[in-house]
Amino acid sequence: MIFDDLQAVILDRKLHPREDSYVSSLLAKGRDEILKKIGEEAIEVIVASKGGNKERVVYELADLWFHCMVLMPEHGLSHEDIFRELETRFGKQGEHHE
Repeated sequence: MIFDDLQAVILDRKLHPREDSYVSSLLAKGRDEILKKIGEEAIEVIVASKGGNKERVVYELADLWFHCMVLMPEHGLSHEDIFRELETRFGKQGEHHE
């Protein structure tokens, strides 16, 4: 699964930084820089969606998800934590979270 592969790369770059790695450079800049990138990517998703170009929306959503994944280890989280939360929400009868 791509989430497992991405998580493995992100964790590897956190433990073994590489000079030629975007993930390593972003992690080295710290949480504030990661959060800034998430904010930028969220805005790009909005702009792409308003523009109505499906391929661009997919591209920008992938960027947003990726940068959120880079943030997760900063909090000791993985994509599995997010999946569990979504499964919990989905499993709640009569409750909808939107």
